[in-house]
Amino acid sequence: MKQRIKRKISHGQMSEALATAGFLSASGGLQDAYTYLFRGKVFANAQTGNIVLLSQCVINGEWSRALHYLIPLLSFALGVFAAELIREHFQHTVKIHWRQLVLFVEIPLLFVVGFMPTSWNMLANSMVSFSCAMQVQAFRKVSGYPFASTMCIGNLRSCMESLTVYLRLHHKEDLKRARRYAEIIVLFAVGAGVGGAMLSRAGSYTIWISCGLLAVSLCLMFIREEEELHELQDPRDGQGR
Repeated sequence: MKQRIKRKISHGQMSEALATAGFLSASGGLQDAYTYLFRGKVFANAQTGNIVLLSQCVINGEWSRALHYLIPLLSFALGVFAAELIREHFQHTVKIHWRQLVLFVEIPLLFVVGFMPTSWNMLANSMVSFSCAMQVQAFRKVSGYPFASTMCIGNLRSCMESLTVYLRLHHKEDLKRARRYAEIIVLFAVGAGVGGAMLSRAGSYTIWISCGLLAVSLCLMFIREEEELHELQDPRDGQGR
C-alpha cells in the first residue's frame, strides 16, 4: 500500500505582504494630506516637519501656535508606546495577531476624527498622529524588507540604495527590493492625492477613506498565515523495499 505523508508549507506573514503594506501606505499618505490640508497644516506622520514648525513658533514667541505642533508630536510618541504595550501583552496570542489589534484600535480612532469640526483640530490631529505612530511601529516590513507605511524618506533612501547596488552588481534581488520600495512610495503618493482631491467633496469625512483602506489591510491579515497541511505521496514508494 502507498503511504502518504504530510508536509507543511509556509505562506509567510500577511502583515508583511505587499498587498497589506500597499493599503497601509495609501492610508498613511491620505492621513498626512488630510491633517496638513484640512486640519491646520499639521503633519500627522512626518514629525520632522512638526519639529521644524514648532521650533519656529518657539523662536517667534508664538506659544499658542506652538501647541498645534507640540501636541501631535507628543501624541505620536504615545502612539509608539501604546503599540509596544500591545505587542508585549498580546504577541503570544494565538487567535489574533497583535498587529491586527493595532488596526482594531486605529480604525475607530480615525472614524471618530471624521465627526470633529475644524474647531477641534488640535484633538483631531493628536488622534491621527497617535494612530499613525501605532501603525508605523507595528508594520515595519514588506516582503521581508524594512519599510515605513506612513512616511517616505526611509523608503526613498532604501529604494535608491538598492537600485545603486543592482547597477553595480546586477543581482536581481536588489532590483526586486528597489521595485518594492518604489511601489510603496507610489501608493503613498496615490493615497495623498486621493485625500487631497476628496477634501473639497467630503471635508472632514475624507479620513473615512483611510479607515476603509486600513479595513482592507485588516481583512487581508485574516487570510490564513499559518502552514497548511498537504498530503504528498511518500517518496520511498516504488523504490523496492
